[in-house]
Amino acid sequence: MAQVFPTIKESAGLRLPAWVHSFIQNQTYDFSQTQERMRLAIDLSRENLVQGTGGPFGAAVFELPAYRLVSVGVNVVVPQHTSLAHAEILALLLAQEALLTHDLGKRRLELVTSSQPCLQCYGAIFWSGLSRVVTGARAKDVEALAGSDEGPLPQDWEGEWRKRGISLETDVMRVQACAVLQAYQESGAPIYNPARSTP
Repeated sequence: MAQVFPTIKESAGLRLPAWVHSFIQNQTYDFSQTQERMRLAIDLSRENLVQGTGGPFGAAVFELPAYRLVSVGVNVVVPQHTSLAHAEILALLLAQEALLTHDLGKRRLELVTSSQPCLQCYGAIFWSGLSRVVTGARAKDVEALAGSDEGPLPQDWEGEWRKRGISLETDVMRVQACAVLQAYQESGAPIYNPARSTP
């Protein structure tokens, strides 16, 4: 008897929420300033909360030294039904699509993210070829304020990146990034840590 298999999806597409493009067009930024690039990431994280389209995280990829905005991302884990859909992942995917390459090391690119990357995003950044990362809130802020489990990062996670040519700037506008995390917790929005079944 022939075995019957369920229909298999042939594509998996992540997408930005509908509000993102018009939101960016209606803002004014001086991307030559690190704080202004971070302001975009934090603004995206805050608006994602306001719009109810995902978690309190935003990210953007810039081409250096021109500070050209290449892509942005926000966390859409819950509405798009995938644990992979973190802000950094979406920004990387869209940058790779825009530049038609899996290897972002072919250009000097910077990822600016409202919070220190979790374990998943840490690995994705390592493999992407990015040359620079700028972070806002720390992982301990995310865990304390938003309740997310950020995963077991290497003890010297910064050093591991630097050994591989990824420069890093941390704590940029950390207070403002933490305010968004706090607002998320106070909103009662879902904390999307995985459920663990016991044997």
